[in-house]
Amino acid sequence: MNTAMNPTRPFKVLGIQQIAIGALDKHKLKTLWVDMLGLAVTGTFQSERENVDEDICAIGEGPFKVEVDLMQPLDPEKKPAVHATPLNHVGLWIDDLPQAVNWLSAQGVRFAPGGIRRGAAGFDICFLHPKGNEAFPISGEGVLIELVQAPPEVVKAFAALAAAPGG
Repeated sequence: MNTAMNPTRPFKVLGIQQIAIGALDKHKLKTLWVDMLGLAVTGTFQSERENVDEDICAIGEGPFKVEVDLMQPLDPEKKPAVHATPLNHVGLWIDDLPQAVNWLSAQGVRFAPGGIRRGAAGFDICFLHPKGNEAFPISGEGVLIELVQAPPEVVKAFAALAAAPGG
């Protein structure tokens, strides 16, 4: 089923919310992204369950701010291996995450285990699986994709941008 132009899709992808980059040593990543490129560190996050120690950085401001998460594993021998793919995942702002999950699942999109939950930056999130299977053949084709519930101010800002002349 080609849904690229399907007007019944009950959600919108608004923009890029984050780019997550992994390495064995996040300090090397900080040398480039913070020291050389000037990104600000806006927070940190650690999770034994997700095997991650990350610094949350930012490009831009306000509703158009994009996170750049610099991640290293707490234990390089455990899964998930946040460093095994240097570009770990891309996060997309979604205007209605529960609707998106329900609709995409019904279309055959495979989600990673864990369901919708609170993410490192405080937003509700879930992940599209990087590999399809027989029951859910549509996937990120090797790329982990995070869907992030956009807060009201982000939804409003993107709506205003779309409504602007030339938008």
